[in-house]
Parts: sequence; C-alpha cells; structure tokens
Amino acid sequence: MNKFTKITAISALSGIAFGTAAFAGNLAEPVVEATVAEPVYQALPVTGEWTGFYGGLNLGYSDIDGTGNLDGNDNTYGAHIGYDYDFGKYVLGAELEYDKTDIDLDGGGTADNIARLKLRGGYDLGKTLIYATAGAARMDTSFGHDTGGFVGIGAAYKVTDSFTVGGELLEHRFKDIGGSGADADATTFNLRGSYRF
Repeated sequence: MNKFTKITAISALSGIAFGTAAFAGNLAEPVVEATVAEPVYQALPVTGEWTGFYGGLNLGYSDIDGTGNLDGNDNTYGAHIGYDYDFGKYVLGAELEYDKTDIDLDGGGTADNIARLKLRGGYDLGKTLIYATAGAARMDTSFGHDTGGFVGIGAAYKVTDSFTVGGELLEHRFKDIGGSGADADATTFNLRGSYRF
C-alpha cells in the first residue's frame, strides 16, 4: 500500500469516527413525551337471576267507572315492596303496593288511595321478566272503603343487576263501597322503578 493510500484511509476513518461521535452525543437533553393510558371501560354483565327482595316507586294513571255518575280519572303515585323466587324459567313472587289517587268522582266523592296484596307468576327471559298478577285490593273513598279483587299483566327489565324498570296494567272490581250500594271498576297503569337487594 503506498503512502497516499494510507493517508487517505486514515483520513477517511478519522472523519467517520469523529462524525459518529458528534452525532452520538447531543448537547440538548432528550425530550421524553409522556404517554397517558386511556381508561378501559367494561360493562358489567347483567344476570337473569330474579330471586330476592325488591322495593321501589310507581307513577301512573287510574280510570274509575262507578255506579251512576261515580266516574273519574287522574294521575297516581305510590310505592311497592316484594320478593321473587326464580325457578329457572319461571318466577313466582308476592308484593305489597300502595297508590295515592285523589280522584274526583264527578262530585259524588273522591277515591283517595288503593292498596294491593299481589301474587305474581312470570316467565324469565333473562334480563326481562313478563308476568301475570292477581290478588286483593282495598280502595278508600270519601264515602267508605271496599276490598275487591284484581288481575293484571306486567313486565320488568333489568337495567343493572340492582335496578329494574317496568310497567303494569291492572283491572279492579269493587262492590258496595262503604255500604253505599255503589260499585266501581278501576283500571290502573303504573310505570315502576325498583331496586333489588
């Protein structure tokens, strides 16, 4: 190797070495960008288990057709508490319910409230329960009270394992209210929200 080739090779290697060193170290501190982990939200599964106690509130409408001019309708509100037992595909339960009515019966008095003792049986569709219900109801009026029977249908939907919403349609029969000789049929529809324990 001649002298010129050696000097050229040494010069080239020196340039590479110094150039690499210059690029390897930088006088400015490196900027590290912080990464923020995005939160992962995962919905909890809602089970189709209906066994247990529950309680909640009602908001509805009642239409009363009575003897003579004892007719009236108005909004209602109330509360309920009950217990269901889930047998797998079928659910049986019992419930106490109270509705405040204050319905003017065309000047013949007022219907003040309706209290019910219910039995219900339904079909478990998972998050939805459809059911039939029947039992005894007591209607208090300004001219007396009477205990009669009722039948109806309803449905409940699990929003979460602890909270359900639903609706219920009931048909009542009352005879000789307070010994007055007045009879009445009452149709009620309630929207219901329940907390399950």
